[in-house]
Amino acid sequence: MEPRAAVFDVDGTLVDTNHLHVVTWWEAFRQAGHTVPMHAVLRAVGLGSSDLIAHLLGEDRDRGRDAELSAAHKALYGQYFDRLPALPGAGELLRRLHHDGWTVVLATSASGSELGALRRAIDADEAIEATASSDDVQEGKPAPEPVEHALELAGVPAERAVFVGDTVWDMRAGARAGVRCLGVLCGGIPRADLAQAGAEEVYADPADLLAHLGDSPLT
Repeated sequence: MEPRAAVFDVDGTLVDTNHLHVVTWWEAFRQAGHTVPMHAVLRAVGLGSSDLIAHLLGEDRDRGRDAELSAAHKALYGQYFDRLPALPGAGELLRRLHHDGWTVVLATSASGSELGALRRAIDADEAIEATASSDDVQEGKPAPEPVEHALELAGVPAERAVFVGDTVWDMRAGARAGVRCLGVLCGGIPRADLAQAGAEEVYADPADLLAHLGDSPLT
């Protein structure tokens, strides 16, 4: 059988962190004197820090404070590293795919100690072949580069890969990389938005995808 790659976003897809990101970004913005609605932050989660700040504050912001905002978010979010909760079925799904012959690769904007905390939460390192982190690419999602780099790590062409994510940024990145995209609702983004952005199928969470694996593109 030819090699196949199952590429996964992490935040909101495998680990239940999106709303932690919302609260900690909201607080970082508040501390810097910005009023940003939480619903707007939620829809921006999944972008890299610089892109998220630009998306929420606009191009006419004081860019000299971007690093300060990112550092504040990192410090606030870092308080949760020892108790990040995996989403239902996350580890089991990765182990099942690995057992079935899929090359499992993570494609995430997280890196360093944050990525380490996420992997500990998933608790399926034996199933994960490689990780494409924000340190490895010039442009984050929705650019295709994170997914393309994941495919390079897997040694698999786009037509033999499936990408699973929870945000419109994930779906757009996967679509631009030429892979089949599956969405999950556990990150808080509506089904219609994921489908419009390129999701072929949408599942509730990793456990739901695992339960319907035989009828999915990951069969």
